[in-house]
Amino acid sequence: MAKPLLAGNWKMHGTASSAAKLAGELADYSAEKPDMIVFPPYICIPGVVSVLSRSNIAVGAQNLSHFSEGAYTGEISGQMLADIGCSHVLVGHSERRTHNAEHSELVAKKFAAAQQSGLVPILCVGETLQQRQDKLQLQVIKTQIATVINVVGLASVCKAIIAYEPVWAVGTGETATPQQAQQVHGFIRAELGEQGLDTQLLYGGSINAKNAADLFTQPDIDGGLVGGASLEAKHFMNIAQQINEQK
Repeated sequence: MAKPLLAGNWKMHGTASSAAKLAGELADYSAEKPDMIVFPPYICIPGVVSVLSRSNIAVGAQNLSHFSEGAYTGEISGQMLADIGCSHVLVGHSERRTHNAEHSELVAKKFAAAQQSGLVPILCVGETLQQRQDKLQLQVIKTQIATVINVVGLASVCKAIIAYEPVWAVGTGETATPQQAQQVHGFIRAELGEQGLDTQLLYGGSINAKNAADLFTQPDIDGGLVGGASLEAKHFMNIAQQINEQK
């Protein structure tokens, strides 16, 4: 059975000082579960790593290049992220797919680059509102995951983390019902087979303190990838407590 996990994606919010302050408010977290990761903006990572070095909270990055090095202005490699203390990285977040035109083939390359650099990728998958209305959500997610499997193999995907984040629910205030989320999580678990029994599956999509408990009662939802609610320590810890109570 997969261990409970809570991840906080800070997106493009804050400054070095405000990020360090938020990290300091989280630093005393010492519960046995859930495991916890935060994803600050690139420039805030070193400060957050320093603050959280006395805690059991991991630090990750929101993106990485699929190149290891070279003349790629503005890009950040997995090796660079590992060097400054990152252990995880988001790959294929819906906002990257939507706003930066990242297709599944590129996401698969980034996934491979992350693992080659010793980072644990969190593979984000999910459908648009139109795809859900057309009842294509499971086929879309199957294709997104299969594209990565074709590059790195099933065993490597099962060693990572997968986050289901319906595009229509990210940053919109809309949330999949617990039943809708469980349907997709159960589908992903079945796609991974026996090798994926311990793979952590997260739900992401406007999680907050009001809807978290119902989501975490579902058997195949191991935790959450939280956006806006992770920017305030009390809200984030409230969600962590609800995972504790349900898992």
